[in-house]
This record gives sequence, C-alpha cells and structure tokens, in this order.
Amino acid sequence: MGENARLVWNEVAPQGAKALFGIHHYVTTGTDLPPELIHLVFLRVSQINGCAHCIDLHTRDLLKTMPFETVALVPVWAEVPHLFSDRYRAALAWAEEVTLVSETHASDAAYAAASAAFAPKDLVDLTITIAAMNAFNRLGAPFRLPVKAKA
Repeated sequence: MGENARLVWNEVAPQGAKALFGIHHYVTTGTDLPPELIHLVFLRVSQINGCAHCIDLHTRDLLKTMPFETVALVPVWAEVPHLFSDRYRAALAWAEEVTLVSETHASDAAYAAASAAFAPKDLVDLTITIAAMNAFNRLGAPFRLPVKAKA
C-alpha cells in the first residue's frame, strides 16, 4: 500500500502498467516531439486533472530546461503568450481541448489551430501524448501516488 493507504496500481496490475508504460515509452522515444514540449503537455494535463504526483514529477522535469518563472505560469499560459512559442501555445491549447473533451468536443477552431502548428504525424503523436497523460492521471490521482516534495 502507498503512503496514503491506497493500492499501488502498477504492483497490483503489472501487465496493465506494462501496457501503459509502453505508450509512455513510445511518446518519449518514438516521436519527433521535443522532450520539453512533451513534459510541458504532461504538466498542463496533470494540472487540469489534479494529479499531485504527476504535477510534482513534470514540474521537476521542466525545470531542467525551462526557467522557473515560465514553469510557474504554465496554468495561465494564454495570459503570458510572450513566454511560450506559437507551437507550444498550440500544444497547450490542444492539450486542454483534448483533456476536457466532454466539455469542448475538440472544437473545429482548436483542431484547425493545432493542425496549423503540427504536421499530421506530430499532431497524432501530440494527441497520443495527451491521452497517455490523462490515463496516468486517472491512476495517479485516485490511488494517491506519492510526491517527492517534502514539507
């Protein structure tokens, strides 16, 4: 059991974990998406879904390549467009659309913006990246995966 007395999902269902980590491996090694962009999307999706473990993890990953001031403003990226490239803003917008698909229905406007910023294969890979992090969040948050942050 984890520190909050919840199941450790990947120990209980190792085959499921292996499958999910296979998608993660594809995203992080089998696409042409830059690692910083992947971690940026991972962080934004995790913020939307409220997964403390993933927020902690991907904030740490981004701080290796991105200034603290930029990482701190990821939740309000649309208000500080000068901090994010056009491509990064398109990825963040698409990440929000796909993560909140029950509300947004992946609007035509968002799709047009994303497909203008990404080649077809990269757009599919970006969407797989978003889907993968949503899946991890839906395991990390309910099972309360621990964070590295200490009081």
